[in-house]
Amino acid sequence: MASFRLEKELARGGARLIAGVDEVGRGSLFGPVVAAAVILPPDWLVRRPPAWVSDIDDSKLVAAPKRSALASALLREAVGVGVGLASATEIDAVNIYEASRLAMIRAIESLPERPEVLLVDGFPLKELNYRQMGIPRGDRTSRSIAAASIVAKVFRDGLMTIFDALYDGYGLARNKGYGTEEHLRALKERGPTGLHRASFKLG
Repeated sequence: MASFRLEKELARGGARLIAGVDEVGRGSLFGPVVAAAVILPPDWLVRRPPAWVSDIDDSKLVAAPKRSALASALLREAVGVGVGLASATEIDAVNIYEASRLAMIRAIESLPERPEVLLVDGFPLKELNYRQMGIPRGDRTSRSIAAASIVAKVFRDGLMTIFDALYDGYGLARNKGYGTEEHLRALKERGPTGLHRASFKLG
């Protein structure tokens, strides 16, 4: 389960503003990949944080209603939250790995304050001149990264609900753009939309 262990080690070394960074939607067949960067309050590392903070974990392990509640609380309580996207067109142009990194960079650049340290899920973003750590499976290790995963997931799921109303018949509100049986059947019957990722295997 995600914890503040890494953040507390960094805080003991003098770091104050620590941003967790994560992305969602890499495996989806439809729409953008979405990243978030979240700076949690530094005083949560030196005193007991609000009780709800203990529920912050990898977004895939948190039920949808709780994810939404946590995202709302994070938007209210965090020092800073940034969100970045890379479109299906960009994914097709540069590949999903590079597009995911681009979305994370955009999320960091949209933060209201410059963090002193980045905790990045996966690998460090060498394009950025920041002190940073790349942490494989970081959303299950660092609570800051887990917070970013929750914000990104709730944001992207909301987009999928909007797109579901625009592109009827693909079940996007349910499958979030992933390759479910329903979605693959719709692709065969209707063909891809302009927001499907042409570089992915679309059924």
